[in-house]
Amino acid sequence: MALSFQILQNRNFRFLMLTRMFGALALQAQAVIVGWQIYSMTKDPLLLGLVGLTEAVPAIACALFAGHVVDISQPKKVYQYCQGTQLINTLILLLLAGGYVTLPHVSVIPFMFAGVFISGLARSFYMPASFSLLSQIVPKSNMPAASAWMSSSFQAAAIGGPALAGLIYAGFGASIAWFLPAFFMAGCFILICAIKVEPMLREAANRLPAVQSIKEGWAFILQNPVLLSVMALDMFAVLFGGAVAMLPAFADKVLFTGPEGLGILRAAPAIGSVSMALILATNPMKIISARRLLYAVTGFGLCMIGFGLSKIFIVSVLCLAVSGAFDSVSMVIRGTLMQLLTPEKMRGRVSSVNSMFIISSNEIGAFESGLAAKLLGLVPSIVLGGVGTLIVVGVTALASPKFRRTEVSSTPAEN
Repeated sequence: MALSFQILQNRNFRFLMLTRMFGALALQAQAVIVGWQIYSMTKDPLLLGLVGLTEAVPAIACALFAGHVVDISQPKKVYQYCQGTQLINTLILLLLAGGYVTLPHVSVIPFMFAGVFISGLARSFYMPASFSLLSQIVPKSNMPAASAWMSSSFQAAAIGGPALAGLIYAGFGASIAWFLPAFFMAGCFILICAIKVEPMLREAANRLPAVQSIKEGWAFILQNPVLLSVMALDMFAVLFGGAVAMLPAFADKVLFTGPEGLGILRAAPAIGSVSMALILATNPMKIISARRLLYAVTGFGLCMIGFGLSKIFIVSVLCLAVSGAFDSVSMVIRGTLMQLLTPEKMRGRVSSVNSMFIISSNEIGAFESGLAAKLLGLVPSIVLGGVGTLIVVGVTALASPKFRRTEVSSTPAEN
């Protein structure tokens, strides 16, 4: 347990953790504001799904090139430039979507979609940059604790961001609510600038052309069945089982609540997740087990089914909170496996491929949820999505016995 708290004495790790937390606070708050603003104007759940697709397209399209850039550059600088771009983007959204600058006869919705597009573009670069920067700051023997603390900070933001955004939106409207993500993104940019790390040595001989470098990254992942299974399991499970994008419609049509209720629903998964992440941070897993990952994803799918069937606000909140706890276990296992199994020179490219899987599951999953809700109805789409997650777990377990038996020591440096 002492080791788990000892990592917090690392100044750079604290700043990196806070950078991620402030960035997540900004983007989580922004997601609630954009979602409620668009839905209140259109009442169309398909547009909520299109918001996710708008972020996914640039993030996936640029992810492989972004990984190559990170592997030949300094991760901190890449991360810093990305957060600076995000800050400018958020300030522009504050002015336009907040109503401080108006254009006659022009809807604000296209500007919100443009802002989401830019966020996706920046995300494709800062995810692998953050992954590589973490390995510069934290020894591998401390990686399980570091992954859990990073997850805790992210989930704490996922609690505070939506809840604050929902409450401020309900009380003061969009014009004031937009100041929240702008404030947090400014804090995020300041924090990343405060991190001090030695420049990484990048040998010129290892700087392959972009296309060859990207192929090398894909080849490494395809030859590593454990990493590939971890990424694929997460992608397909969340692709079918994620219901977050439909929360504005579910809050309005099923639970009959407003933006303050939406904020609580958005925060509920993070409440469960941060509680579990803190447990894992103070009691790191010594053995990282794929079987435990399968159990966690199964629990997540069951919670989504329960949420879809619920018509009681508190029951819906509890289902989402428990789903967050299961997801936290999954996140820590996935993050630790990737750090332990990826060589230093490949971190940017491997993380960029992983970011493609994550973005596909979250943002394209949001589009799938919106389309399914349009075609099947809101509640059936969520329930069937949870069933789809259970099917994915079953197929993965049966198709890959080697993955099912995988166990990795979390302290390789001491072996």
